[in-house]
Amino acid sequence: MTEPGIIRVAAVIILDQRQRVLTVRKAGTHRFMQPGGKPEPGETPQQTAVREVAEEIGLCLDPARLQDMGTFYAPAANEENTVVACHNFLVPGDAAPESLEALEPAAEIAEILWVPLLSLAPAAHLAPLLTEQVAPAVRDLLARSDSAAR
Repeated sequence: MTEPGIIRVAAVIILDQRQRVLTVRKAGTHRFMQPGGKPEPGETPQQTAVREVAEEIGLCLDPARLQDMGTFYAPAANEENTVVACHNFLVPGDAAPESLEALEPAAEIAEILWVPLLSLAPAAHLAPLLTEQVAPAVRDLLARSDSAAR
C-alpha cells in the first residue's frame, strides 16, 4: 500500500575498512545517497536492497551479512513535498567484499562517491536521509560496538 507523499524504499549502507560510506548519485539528480530503491511486488525489504545494489553498482551481497537497521524517515532528496521511508541494511567494513574500489555505476546510477562516516553532515550534495538519520544511527551503533568490545 502506498501512502500519498511517501516513497517506500530499501537501501544498503556499505562501509569499507576505512569507515567510508559508499554513496551513489542517480542520473539527472544532484544528491548522493546510499544505493537502493523501490520494491518489486512480493519482495521483502532485504530482497529489494540486495537486488537494487546488484543492479546499481554490480555488487552481489550475502543477505546473511546484512545488519537490519530499521526504517528511517526524511524529506525525499529528489522529490518535493515527499517523505522517503527507507528500510536500511548495514554492510559493516569487516563484512564488505574486498572488491569495493573497483565498483562501477550501472543502471540509473551516474556516479559513486565514498564519504567518510565521521564527516557525513548535512550538505547540498547529500540526501537528508543519509546525513540526518542514517549516518548518526550508524555512528551510534559503531560506538556501542566499540564500547562492548573493550
